Amino acid sequence: MTKILALDTATEACSAALWLEGTLTHCDEVAPQAHTRKILPMCQSLLQEGNLELSQLDAIAFGRGPGSFTGVRIGIGVAQGLALGAGKPLIGISNLAILAQGAHRRLGASHVLCAIDARMNEVYFGAFSLQEGVMMPLLDESVLPPDAALQQATALLDERADERWVAIGTGFGAYPALLDPLRERVSLDPEALPWAQD
Repeated sequence: MTKILALDTATEACSAALWLEGTLTHCDEVAPQAHTRKILPMCQSLLQEGNLELSQLDAIAFGRGPGSFTGVRIGIGVAQGLALGAGKPLIGISNLAILAQGAHRRLGASHVLCAIDARMNEVYFGAFSLQEGVMMPLLDESVLPPDAALQQATALLDERADERWVAIGTGFGAYPALLDPLRERVSLDPEALPWAQD
């Protein structure tokens, strides 16, 4: 059976999760300035709870971004250190895909627009659709001004008008110019963050 430790620090969220032979446990906290202090104790706590040594894992997964430069570096550095020490493979996962998978878990969404605030009047943007339980990208992930992200979102909604869409992520919350024109066409979760359990 599969044993995977996952961690993510790419946004304001700091989280770790352990998939242990079909059972999922996780630690989550919104801790924008405390990732370096919190992520290793979260991982250690999950391993202790699962009665596992790092060497017993099959792999270590991590949020590879997009996100804050420092947050992404912390997550990658911790994941690389753990994987190197244990001789285990790494699995890098897009934070936009993590957001989309979270929308499926929490909201039952099958079609998701994701936007993470990239600061400086830009968003990290992606669109996903559910295939066999996994959110798969419909577009290449990109960093765009909100109006360009809105153009991509609108084109996709026009093309797939018969599908129910969710718009999720801090990029929608940060930029009303992106959020407001979509209000009538999608369900909204503009404050959602990516979590390692997804």
